[in-house]
Amino acid sequence: MGEVAAKLKVMPEGADADMEKMKAGIKAALPEGARLHGFAEVPIAFGLKALMVAVILAEGVTGTEGLEAAVAGVDGVQSVEVEEVGLL
Repeated sequence: MGEVAAKLKVMPEGADADMEKMKAGIKAALPEGARLHGFAEVPIAFGLKALMVAVILAEGVTGTEGLEAAVAGVDGVQSVEVEEVGLL
């Protein structure tokens, strides 16, 4: 089947959130079968930024529920939303 790319929109708890700390936490929390492809900070409003996270899921991994739960458990994360999923 092949690898799957997932793009997640991660919202911090507030505009003063430490994005570098969140990035490190997300990197450390990735479940087995997932590897980080990259981060991008996207301005939302009034100084608030969303963190876009691109992750590659190994062949055989089905669904993004485990990935979403792992990222949602990181300190400083308010919400996680899957923006895009596709085959590589």
